Amino acid sequence: MAVAPSATLASPRRKRRILLRLVALVVLYGLWEIAARTTRNPTFIPSPGAVWHQLIVTSTVHGGIRGYSGHLLIEHLGVSLRRILIGSAIGVAGGLVLGLIMGTVTWFRVVTEPVVTFVRALPPLAYFSLFIIWFGIDETPKLWLLSIAALPPVAVATAAAVLGAPTGLVEAARALGAGKWQAVRDVVLPHALPEIFTGVRIAVGVAYSSVVAAETINGVPGIGGMVRDAQRYSQTDVVVLGLFAIGLSGLLIDALLQIAEKRLIPWRGRA
Repeated sequence: MAVAPSATLASPRRKRRILLRLVALVVLYGLWEIAARTTRNPTFIPSPGAVWHQLIVTSTVHGGIRGYSGHLLIEHLGVSLRRILIGSAIGVAGGLVLGLIMGTVTWFRVVTEPVVTFVRALPPLAYFSLFIIWFGIDETPKLWLLSIAALPPVAVATAAAVLGAPTGLVEAARALGAGKWQAVRDVVLPHALPEIFTGVRIAVGVAYSSVVAAETINGVPGIGGMVRDAQRYSQTDVVVLGLFAIGLSGLLIDALLQIAEKRLIPWRGRA
């Protein structure tokens, strides 16, 4: 059986990408090691070995002390991921509904678009203080912060995608007897899904980047709370470890979203 040329070329390209990424990682590691040895100030630039040591310390029980602040690193990360999952789910769901209505109801879009743009321009810490006044220092303000941070990207992407749906196809569906919302469901949404999914990926990224802000108050256990606590005591190696944990888990989540996008929207990029 003949093998398609594209399949033959895919393997060398993939190997080349993997090799380039490995080389980049080795170079970055070398630069980090050189910078740490040159400065000789672990509070300013901790060495890779010091960060690795903290990975071991925060992941085990040592001298009767459990991880960092009584919680293992994986527990800190798990609590943050749970907050991000709940907050992102609420924000994405709200953004989908809001964006769909904005894209289909003109007067509603005119009223809500400035509000969504206003909220999107605000940094998370700007309204986090307000949430603390309203809801206290428990989980509620954190989830509100992540939800509000995730909502605008999805709402804007959904509204733009719905407005950009091909008019000819919508009119053809209406001519064949489809109602307004049937046309939206069967024509507009399938066309808009790729752009909507891009908005979802951006929203999850925004929520993830906001988790440190969400965990500045009563954030332990939580990876952002761990980072903030370590910063107070100039434990730079723990701070760097926390940043690695946030970044690597963020890469994993984005990779999972890309896989889901390919499975759920196989027509993306096709005419």
